[in-house]
Amino acid sequence: MSGFLQGFAYGLFLSCLPWLIIGMINPTLALPTETPTRWQVALRYWLIIPFIAFILWVTSLWGGFSPSLWGWLAGLGAIAVAIPGERAWRRWRQTLAERRRQARQAAEAASKRAALERKAREQGLVVLQPEQPPAETDDVILGLWQAKKDLLALNRPDLAIQADRLYSRYLHVDDLLRGKFDPRELTFERARTLVAEACRHGVDTLQTMASVSRGISGIDAHYVRQRLDKASARITQEERRALERRLELVDDTERRLQALGARNEAIMTALDDTAVAVSAVATDRPQAAMATQQALKDLQQFAEKAHRYGRTAP
Repeated sequence: MSGFLQGFAYGLFLSCLPWLIIGMINPTLALPTETPTRWQVALRYWLIIPFIAFILWVTSLWGGFSPSLWGWLAGLGAIAVAIPGERAWRRWRQTLAERRRQARQAAEAASKRAALERKAREQGLVVLQPEQPPAETDDVILGLWQAKKDLLALNRPDLAIQADRLYSRYLHVDDLLRGKFDPRELTFERARTLVAEACRHGVDTLQTMASVSRGISGIDAHYVRQRLDKASARITQEERRALERRLELVDDTERRLQALGARNEAIMTALDDTAVAVSAVATDRPQAAMATQQALKDLQQFAEKAHRYGRTAP
């Protein structure tokens, strides 16, 4: 065993110089890292690996000076085998980290969605369930349900809550119209058509928001910002420009989503105005047959003469 270690140490030490030269010419051939640099090549093949070879050689001295041929060959080929192995290990680590990141994002999105839905219920909103459409539906409700489902699939519960807000207002205005007007009246049909048309514009806006969000769904803005902050001294200018361009895409898209959200807010305001106006409409006839003052006067006269209707004991 000591002979193998001695041969391995000699072979490893001698292989450092060729790999150092290769790395200085093209660092990507000598290093398994994502962004290799020449100073990393010098650090690895001028200090680290020679030091490892020296430790192995010192450790094997107790067995005498008898380096084996197999040790020499193993030491000469160790770096050539270690580089692709380390690259595979790094890819596996990156894949595992990506899966954990996606799982963490999904959990955060589910938690955020649950919190938003709980807040929506506390505010009296009717929440659409993405698992199944509502029992009583029309094209507006189906469009809102599909838009919310698409936004939740993109991990955007902050945008999907607008579908619940529009849905609640749509049902509220529809109930008010049915309570104030006869469904057979032309006024009812006209008002309901206008409300449905406004909500259809909201559905189109939500679908546009889903389409816009899909464009940046593959960009992890948190990872990009973290890499720019913590690795600012280690990344190249080209990578920095690429990362900054990703953030610009995310920021531009978020500004567009905010503009689309403001459009939906205007639609909801119009629905609130409609609800208030419909509530103020007096379409029912009074239940009392006489005026209030006359009814009170007659009631007072009756109270004054009520003792006359009493029966005396025989």
